[in-house]
Amino acid sequence: MIGYIKGEVAAVYEDRIVLENNGIGYNVYMPASSLELIEGIGAVVKVHTYLCVREDAMLLYGFLTKDDLDLYRLLISVGGIGPKGGLSLLSVMSSDELKFAIMSGDVKQIAKAPGIGAKTAQRVIIDLKDKIDIVNEFDRMYTDQGPKEQAKMSSVKEEAALALAALGYSQTDAYKAVRSASGDDVETVLKSALSVISQL
Repeated sequence: MIGYIKGEVAAVYEDRIVLENNGIGYNVYMPASSLELIEGIGAVVKVHTYLCVREDAMLLYGFLTKDDLDLYRLLISVGGIGPKGGLSLLSVMSSDELKFAIMSGDVKQIAKAPGIGAKTAQRVIIDLKDKIDIVNEFDRMYTDQGPKEQAKMSSVKEEAALALAALGYSQTDAYKAVRSASGDDVETVLKSALSVISQL
């Protein structure tokens, strides 16, 4: 119904903002990670929204990127994850971190979110793993490169992440480190990632 709202931030609370547009103030609930990026009262922001209609209320949930909104929609499609649970997950992890946790089957990382237990975390992984493509995620990091360079880099990064996991690092940490690593071959990326992962 409402794709996005662009307006001026009228108030910032612990769990939401009031976004003013054409004289109307919308209460928009947002993950903590998004609220931290709001510059404060008076800032003009574009918030991608999801409208939750219940018997007793209509609630707007907002995200600063379309990618975050798309992931949120996937999360709330999982049994046991309601609108608040989806918000909780995206409050403790960025969308990229959550995607990598899902792809690597990292139950502990996902269960760190308040209100999300191990069983629910497993359900998230089972239901969403096939809906998130790791190659596409690595490709997205190199959108300024040509198709051949993108394919090469995603393959190199994926190999390096698998190598780190084989060395005993958690797969989520491996993906995080590889994402920040530099280099254009597996050996160089792996060395760079080892330096990064020691700081995680």
